[in-house]
Amino acid sequence: MKLKYFSLFPFLFSLLLAVPAAAQKSVAEIAGLQGADRTQLLAEGAKKEGTLTIYTSATTGDMGALTSAFEKKYGIKVNVWRAGSEAILQRAVAEARGRRHEVDIFETNGPELEALHREQILQEVKSPHLAELIPQAIPAHREWIATRLNIFVSAYNTNLVKKEDLPKTWRDLLDPKWKGRLGIEAYDHDWYQGVIAELGESGHKLFRDIVAANGISVRKGHTLLSNLVVSGEVPLALTVYHYRAEALKTKGAPIDWFVFPPAIARPNGVAMARRAPHPHAAALFFDFMLSDAQEILLMRNFTPSSAKLVAALKSAPPFKIVDPRIILDEGDKWTRLYEEAFIKQAR
Repeated sequence: MKLKYFSLFPFLFSLLLAVPAAAQKSVAEIAGLQGADRTQLLAEGAKKEGTLTIYTSATTGDMGALTSAFEKKYGIKVNVWRAGSEAILQRAVAEARGRRHEVDIFETNGPELEALHREQILQEVKSPHLAELIPQAIPAHREWIATRLNIFVSAYNTNLVKKEDLPKTWRDLLDPKWKGRLGIEAYDHDWYQGVIAELGESGHKLFRDIVAANGISVRKGHTLLSNLVVSGEVPLALTVYHYRAEALKTKGAPIDWFVFPPAIARPNGVAMARRAPHPHAAALFFDFMLSDAQEILLMRNFTPSSAKLVAALKSAPPFKIVDPRIILDEGDKWTRLYEEAFIKQAR
């Protein structure tokens, strides 16, 4: 009998050798790999895992450009589930609490990523590319990293508004010439928090007075609002994404933009799931988003978080990044104040 059991050892040893690398190393260990062979080890492990799952709120076109480049470079198939940032947060929390570990990477808005951090769903990744980013892109906990910035600008139809007639300050919008000509996006309470932080508490009354005097058209969706500027339905929009206005302008549309400095910027970022089922692929994609993807984002008119690219980006205005922690902790307050200033008085 002893001889019979002993004969099983080679078989059991072969099974041990067959255990995937991901099972031999924890997700944290894989995310924390360092050294010159980091990329090689991640790429080899990712090929064995074979796939990667991303939850994102980016548009199909934008995320498609990123995943196509990643697949081409590493040969890893990427599965994408796209939804609004709130839906991503809700799904991630529900799956984590139900012990369903399906997602590898989150790519969405800063406040939702900060909420995932607080839910202990994220894994810090010790990427060597962190040193290449602007300092504001890296939260102290490092469990998510800003990869791009949505910079809010004001945009106007160049056929309907002359550049010399543009307002120089927010107070200039009290002028009767702007009556019936203003528009704003419906859910930009984070932008509002950043603006009020600059103006002070008197800013609340100022915006209420502007809307009371000249009205404002409230539209849902920044892409829609940008298109309405182009069509002339909204001659001057207060909150348009810089990249969208710049892209339309480059294509010859009758739109241009300006800012009441400093511009307010909302961070969008990337994070790795703490229970990622494909940890090598997840860490590899995380590194990709901080390196190769930065150029791709720039080509798609985003403001990337690469310090080198931001410094060279002449079209981007000076900006201040809104703190996702404030929006997360005081979201109800700023939503209420935003609605009081714009939504309830809209016409």
